[in-house]
Amino acid sequence: MMDNVSVITMFTLSGLNGTENYRVTLFALTLLCYSVIWLVNVIVIVTIITDKCLHEPMYIFLCNLCINGLYGTAGFYPKFLMDLLSTTHAISYAGCLLQGFVIHSSASADLSLLVLMAYDRYVAICRPLVYHSVMTKQRICVFVAFSWLLPLYCMFTNTMTIFQLKLCGSYIPKLYCSNALIGKLACSASIANTSIAYFNIAFYCGHFVFIILSYMYLVRMCLISKESRSKFMQTCVPHLILLFNFGFAVLFDLMYIRFGSRTLSQSLQNFMAIEYLLIPPVMNPLIYGLKLTKIRKKILGFIQEQTKSF
Repeated sequence: MMDNVSVITMFTLSGLNGTENYRVTLFALTLLCYSVIWLVNVIVIVTIITDKCLHEPMYIFLCNLCINGLYGTAGFYPKFLMDLLSTTHAISYAGCLLQGFVIHSSASADLSLLVLMAYDRYVAICRPLVYHSVMTKQRICVFVAFSWLLPLYCMFTNTMTIFQLKLCGSYIPKLYCSNALIGKLACSASIANTSIAYFNIAFYCGHFVFIILSYMYLVRMCLISKESRSKFMQTCVPHLILLFNFGFAVLFDLMYIRFGSRTLSQSLQNFMAIEYLLIPPVMNPLIYGLKLTKIRKKILGFIQEQTKSF
């Protein structure tokens, strides 16, 4: 067993079997998708950074959400594009751990940022008189720092426990590396890995519950006040769309890990595996770019200026 452990330096990924005849088409579509992700996210990021009028908590959180979208997709798309042009679909041991770390920490940071957005809307709608005293620049900096550092720390500890596992296999039934699937390759169960994994799951489930309770309270408040209802419709509806979008995507991934390799077709398995790396990074900036008036006006104004210059 120890000999097997010592020679595992590469992992084999699955999901592209039977796609030889249309890999060029898949490559073109994937490259187009990744280009769109970069385009829409960079537009929102640059718009928020360059316009001082948008240096408000809600837009700062949105900017970080878009940056996180680019960070998470960078862990998947470049490797996937290379796999589409290759006959072998392997990844090094270190590369696999790094990919799992990036993708999982990005998903966790998404949830942390959605918590901040929910809290921001709660203070803005339910406690408008103290909003500026609560959401100060210093607190925003602390909130944003924690929304990045906590996911990175949680996923780093999880990755380190996986790094210490003795593995008895090298086949990962997925398009990319997943901490849970790497853990299943362990020769024996690790109490440390299992404990940290369940702690992280419980911790971020707590985030999700906090968001749901916050919006339930906001909905109740909006039924009382017309002014609160207007604020809710303008800023909270996009948040709820993002939340359901993210929850749906993560649910798909969990379903894939639980059922994907047993009963579903390969195409559906692949979609379930990449759904939260495909839909949220595109939808997040689009929803806000179309729904939030300030961002929409700035983007449309810039486009009009460029059109006139030509």
